[in-house]
Amino acid sequence: PAPDIIHEGAGHAPIIANPEYAEYLRRFGEIGCKAISSAKDYEMYEAIRHLSIIKEAEDTPKQEIEEAEKKVDYLQNNMGKPSEMAQIRNLHWWTVEYGLIGTLEDPKIYGAGLLSSIGESAWCMTDKVKKIPYSIEACKQEFDITKPQPQLYVTPDFAHLSSVLEEFANKMALRKGGLEGIQKLIDSKNLGTIELSTGLQISGDFSKVIEHDGKPIYIQTSGKTALSHREKELVGHGVKNHPDGFGSPIGSLKGINLAIEDMSPRDLRAYDIYEGEKIEFEFEGGIKVKGEIITGTRNLQGKIIIISLKDCTVTYGEEILFKPEWGKYDMAIGKEVISAFAGPADNLSFDLITHKTSTTTIKSKSTPEREELNSLYASVRNIREGKDAKFSLDAALELVKKHHPKDWLLSVEIYELAVGKDEKLAKEALNNLEDVKSRRPDISHLIDGGISLINSQLVS
Repeated sequence: PAPDIIHEGAGHAPIIANPEYAEYLRRFGEIGCKAISSAKDYEMYEAIRHLSIIKEAEDTPKQEIEEAEKKVDYLQNNMGKPSEMAQIRNLHWWTVEYGLIGTLEDPKIYGAGLLSSIGESAWCMTDKVKKIPYSIEACKQEFDITKPQPQLYVTPDFAHLSSVLEEFANKMALRKGGLEGIQKLIDSKNLGTIELSTGLQISGDFSKVIEHDGKPIYIQTSGKTALSHREKELVGHGVKNHPDGFGSPIGSLKGINLAIEDMSPRDLRAYDIYEGEKIEFEFEGGIKVKGEIITGTRNLQGKIIIISLKDCTVTYGEEILFKPEWGKYDMAIGKEVISAFAGPADNLSFDLITHKTSTTTIKSKSTPEREELNSLYASVRNIREGKDAKFSLDAALELVKKHHPKDWLLSVEIYELAVGKDEKLAKEALNNLEDVKSRRPDISHLIDGGISLINSQLVS
């Protein structure tokens, strides 16, 4: 039952030894964690998680599984425009989990979902599974986690994976920013960050953007907000300082060709942008900020990134965006939004352990029969490793035949250890496996595959 250690051990772990692939995984995580989700992504995640758990669990009523499958199908058909997270999740699925490498005519498996599945690794090599050259188009291909995949993507080499990832990243708000990036964060209804051209980063739940001529001219967050620079929270600008949200104009001043961030000390003095001066800023698009300057915060390059004012009023036409009685006003400086991404700029700014799943894994029931079977497996393992065992191979086979008629893997292990050494026991194990196949024809291919593998090793 999930989480499946066989999948991790046999699927993911071996291929990480390849340095080029390992770098792809590292880079994928670095970019993927910045992808912006939609609110529906979380609903879909919960639905798929629930379906996976109940399908793995023992004695789940058929009706309950069917209802869960219907919910997943409904959500998949009503997700709307796919989010960045949904698209990069697809890239992950068709590479890390279900990727093939080589040529369309002679592909090899590297995806962990295939490596850890005997049935699907064999199925995927047949002509019944369509092979497609891997490209950025894979981000549009959805999948069903509970069924074999009808098509797979083949990359010529691991370097191509990284090339496609960079191509996708160039389309993300992480690198494009702008009005579209802010709108993605608003639609996500989750913690996100925008970065301004000065390097100032604003992290919070974005709730509003005012636009003019296709550009953002004012942004607003709600709730806890933090300001950072180069992924490090600025002193005095954590969530304790901005517990109820943060709003600021963005862009250039009206009628002035020189942006505030590009002004020299002499320019700032000439425009009365100086401590103690009462001033009124009018930005392109109509945002007005009127108050008395308290101080400014600069980055390491000397650019002003925040101007703090008192007795401040911020307006947009007739709309009041900030009032003097609300306290000190911190105005972010930046002529454009160069990046927008999920999560905070500084991970230490927020408590990130907030998401609680609606369902938990249903553990297998402990019964005397299951405990005995576990004991038999332990004995066979000890015999394999030359240790003392509670049961001999003969005794283990007799007990599994008597009390565990559905089990097949233990008999395969006993056959492996007996063949070539104790032909009588090996034959008894094979006879038992034939009986199991007659009772459980659905797993006959697993038994045949195991026996075939053992016999091929004997020949070699």
